[in-house]
Amino acid sequence: MQPMGNENAGPTKFPGRPVSPFVAAPQTTMPFFSSGHVVEKTGPPNFPGRPASPFLSAPQNAMPLLSSVPVGPSIPSSQPSPDVGNYQRFPTPVYPSNVQSITPAHGPPYAGQAVLPPPGLPSPGQQPLPPPFNFRPQPPQPQIPLVSMGPPPQSFNSMPRGSMPTFPLESSNLHPSMLGYPNSQASPVTHVPPGQASPFLSHQGGFVQPPIRAPLGLNSREQLTLTSMGPPISVQNLVEEFSSLSVGSVPGSIDPGIDSKALPRPLDGDVESKSSTVMYPLNCHPKFLSLTSHAIPNSQSLLSRWHLPLGAVVHPLAEASDEEEVPIVNFGPTGIIRCRRCQTYVNPYVTFTDGGRKWRCNLCALLNDVPSDYFSLLDASGRRCDADQRPELMKGSVEFVASTENMVRPPMPPLYFFLIDVSLSAVRSGMLEIVAKTIKSCLDELLGFPRTQIGFLTFDSTLHFYNMKSSFTQPQMMVVADLDDIFIPLPDDLLVNLSESRTVVDAFLDSLPSMFVDNVNIESAFGPALKAAFMVMSKLGGKLLIFQSTLPSLGIGRLKLRGDDLRIYGTDKEHALRIAEDPFYKQMAADLTQYQIGVNLYAFSDRYSDIASLGTLAKYTGGQVYYFPSFLGGIHKEKLSYELARDLTRETAWEAVMRVRCGKGVRFTTYHGHLMLRSTDLLALPAVDCDKAFAMQLSLEETLLTTQTVYFQVALLYTSSSGERRIRVHTAAAPVVADLGEMYRQANTGALVCLLSRLAIEKTLSHKLEDARHAIQLRIVKGLREYRNLYAVQHRLGGRMIFPESLKFLPLYGLSLLKSIPLRGGYADAQLDERCAAGFNVMILPIKRLLKLIYPTLIRIDEYLVMAPTVADDFGNFSKRLPLSSESLNSRGLYMYDDGYRFIIWFGGMLSSDITTSLLGVDLSAIPDLSKVSLCERDNHISRKLFGILKRFRESDPSCYQMCHLVRQGEQPREGLLLLSNLIEDQIGGTVGYVDWIQQIHRQVQQSA
Repeated sequence: MQPMGNENAGPTKFPGRPVSPFVAAPQTTMPFFSSGHVVEKTGPPNFPGRPASPFLSAPQNAMPLLSSVPVGPSIPSSQPSPDVGNYQRFPTPVYPSNVQSITPAHGPPYAGQAVLPPPGLPSPGQQPLPPPFNFRPQPPQPQIPLVSMGPPPQSFNSMPRGSMPTFPLESSNLHPSMLGYPNSQASPVTHVPPGQASPFLSHQGGFVQPPIRAPLGLNSREQLTLTSMGPPISVQNLVEEFSSLSVGSVPGSIDPGIDSKALPRPLDGDVESKSSTVMYPLNCHPKFLSLTSHAIPNSQSLLSRWHLPLGAVVHPLAEASDEEEVPIVNFGPTGIIRCRRCQTYVNPYVTFTDGGRKWRCNLCALLNDVPSDYFSLLDASGRRCDADQRPELMKGSVEFVASTENMVRPPMPPLYFFLIDVSLSAVRSGMLEIVAKTIKSCLDELLGFPRTQIGFLTFDSTLHFYNMKSSFTQPQMMVVADLDDIFIPLPDDLLVNLSESRTVVDAFLDSLPSMFVDNVNIESAFGPALKAAFMVMSKLGGKLLIFQSTLPSLGIGRLKLRGDDLRIYGTDKEHALRIAEDPFYKQMAADLTQYQIGVNLYAFSDRYSDIASLGTLAKYTGGQVYYFPSFLGGIHKEKLSYELARDLTRETAWEAVMRVRCGKGVRFTTYHGHLMLRSTDLLALPAVDCDKAFAMQLSLEETLLTTQTVYFQVALLYTSSSGERRIRVHTAAAPVVADLGEMYRQANTGALVCLLSRLAIEKTLSHKLEDARHAIQLRIVKGLREYRNLYAVQHRLGGRMIFPESLKFLPLYGLSLLKSIPLRGGYADAQLDERCAAGFNVMILPIKRLLKLIYPTLIRIDEYLVMAPTVADDFGNFSKRLPLSSESLNSRGLYMYDDGYRFIIWFGGMLSSDITTSLLGVDLSAIPDLSKVSLCERDNHISRKLFGILKRFRESDPSCYQMCHLVRQGEQPREGLLLLSNLIEDQIGGTVGYVDWIQQIHRQVQQSA
């Protein structure tokens, strides 16, 4: 595979997507319980380049004018304004509806998008609206006493259906009381009158009619007149494609103006972009290749207005179901068909001409000759007659068997080399025994039998090599104590064929724990051991599995304690804690990659072990970091055994390289993930597997005014475990557009969040955490501001946050990222090793797993558990996801939290004792510390059902083993550390909650809108 220049001229014209009209939904004029002059409060001054901190909630009086859609002309009130008094009732005037459904001539709206109602128009006999006013901030007014409001008149609920429909009354500060926790989003005002909230109507697509509030005791007629922010405009100008959310309250009111229940949440799953497969059915599945927007801008000026990242997420070895299995194609002696200029592989988007004798490359438009062995006649439409029998012409994903020209050397056998710490902490924690038993149990399932190679090296303050020749009955141990001049004893016998030396390997693994059971050595010569392992593996390459339990303290690569100085945090030196302290590790990673050696690091320690430095080995070799803080064999045995077994047995692409080719005018410029760039566009991946994904950013090299379609092709060249050289190819097409609105409509939230998270974590390696958080917030604000500016009616929607339907979850995911372990807070919010390990983990996650990690699943399970076992098992009706807020927790319930890496079972303080006894064997009150309790299956239907749930969730994501943590309501500090700190919609530890975050984003969007 040689990098070539790419050229492209799209063969067909992609028709532009017409603007979707909206049908205005019938509306009813809303009742107003209080009235008065509405004064627009000016927000904080706009300082360019200085966004507000995402963790500071702005004062309530800084909110913009909070109005919904324009209100019609002034209508005289039928009731005089009563005197203000405690607990007086405010009659609700009845206004007939003056909004009609208008259907534009150019078609119905798209499904799932909001309908913006037109403004009220004056009826005969009424005066038109006055011209718009510019309101200035008023001087401070005398404090108006808070007045409790009684229920609306009885006539409100008994009116004819056509004049005033009744809606359920809701308010964001009138939630049902949660048995155990106060409302975390509560208003700072201590006295809240039991006033009725204004009714609102929720529309599909996120358009919510807001509650309109004013200071109590003022005249409603003036509010009706002054709420309009401009003269009526034509209905056509209001027919726009967007969703909106009411985010405001009238200044001076208690109600924050947002119904928290109406905020967008991915409780039914994320919005998956299916337009690519509908528009281009021959594209590969989006799980292999997802663009952040499936619409490519045609010019740099248009791209500059798209403030969100433009790029892709590639997951080349994503696990496929049996129906989606990637077909394998072997061209035999003909050789793989590919373009002679840009090296693009034949795919469904190439076209055949000249009676089938030539084919045109879809990336560079070059005409190539069709080999005689591949020739086929064309039908009347120009399609090959044998196309249905050619997977490479029908499937967006295919795997070619490579020819000898794609081999630099003969395919290597799968090689596993184990570098194991045997110091005191490794032995006492139980790590050594569990690792030895797990490796032995997986020997029969190691990939590549009978070619598999295996080797071992253990270390403490010295290095221990093992000769496992097949002629031996027991392994021969050789100790090297010289750490300054490393040499390899018996270099030809330290790697053996597993099938030939199986008896010796079994004997070694059986005796390994007892060999060091009395070891009291606390030193770690990790650096010299790493160099020795590299010298042993350099001839073949393979996978190096490191088990490290102690901070390296001897020889080259020794590390020191750091990160304890609180004064470093918040300064320009803070980022140095998150990068390798010693350049030895990055240099070793480069050498390992050059010799096709991938590193997976297993870190076990109850103290600081400098994951930032050690993880560099996995980062640049396509590997992974497994972090087990405070490891104890009795507690973590199942997790370590499962994840090590999966690492050893999952399908792996050995000595791989990957390149992503693009059509003419575009190219990928930056790559983000665990990889090493061998050239500008060639990624070196010594050992990549199905759990690794990569993100990359796209740039325009030239204007695409004459191009209708851009094509992308991912090619992964690797050696399979069976010793076959293969090329996995994923091909996708995307339209070129001149409309920024179309880019927003085709946006992919999951891919955007995946790329944003990688960019933020990389920023923490050179900047402060605060800078990385601000960068995320700034991108979201700029993106939503640009979208708001697309619409001519934005000046009428001061109290509305406008967003595309495709990105309705983006603000929530952005908040989730800011509160994630790699980015949250500062020194006190996460241990340095934990933060670095989480950052390495996020850098490799595919989209689905990342979204689950930052916005986990919370479900209530006690109702399902107590259901009689004779009833049909309908878990789907009981597994409805709940918002991640303490308001979702009930003291009488049992809840499960799942972020893909652990289960947290939360026992409410008033949970039935029958449930706790069935699950734990004793009543909850008899257990002082749940952290020491292991959940085990018991002989009753409640326990069996719970373990059935756990099994179901684990099978849905086999990439990781979720340990079960039990926590009781009120059990501090465990409850706060395990669960409450991860309820990202709440205000915790000085961070904003979801409601405040939406208000903050909205304010910043409006500052320059």
